Amino acid sequence: MSEIDLLENYPKTQRKVEERAEVKTEEDRKIARQFGQEYFDGDRRFGYGGYSYQPRFWQPVVPTFIDYYGLDEESSILDVGCGKGFMLHDFALALPEAALKGIDASQYAVTNAIEKVKSVISVGNAKELPFEDKSFDLVISINTIHNLPIEECKQALREIQRVSRRDAFITVDAYRTPEEKIRMDAWNLTAQTYMHVDEWKKLFKEVGYEGDYYWFIP
Repeated sequence: MSEIDLLENYPKTQRKVEERAEVKTEEDRKIARQFGQEYFDGDRRFGYGGYSYQPRFWQPVVPTFIDYYGLDEESSILDVGCGKGFMLHDFALALPEAALKGIDASQYAVTNAIEKVKSVISVGNAKELPFEDKSFDLVISINTIHNLPIEECKQALREIQRVSRRDAFITVDAYRTPEEKIRMDAWNLTAQTYMHVDEWKKLFKEVGYEGDYYWFIP
């Protein structure tokens, strides 16, 4: 289990945290947490404000995963919270023969998944993954499990550990300082479980999660 930033090559954007805090309402968060059309392709206050495939995001990241975990054409990879499958698409480009699967709680995202990997993506919840024990060489979950209430978040971690035969990597909303907590409180739209990085590490040990991890801190 290591704290490692495998998304270091993901393009960074300048986040207007204070501006977002001023316009976000509880009703906006309620709509966003339905993870429907409004979240992905509706108004920006509900989520992405338009979620389309852009090679510049995941194509620089996928090689980092391949190199770090020693993935090849015989590897099996699961993306938990895959959205429309953009990262899986770029894994398919890099490793055409690898066994890929994706799962997302959003019917809208799955229905509108990118065509190349649409056949390997299904609707499901991270807290109850529909796969056998030790099914995948690598399980990835980017900014997903923190959207669950804490007890369901714990179950999702157990499920990720269960279906991984070798490696796992997650990112979750977190903070290190009081100032970062203020920014996270202001930025958060969908997360129901976020906490100090030390609290996350304790939670990982509590549930038996042995994979790698990193933080999303706005």
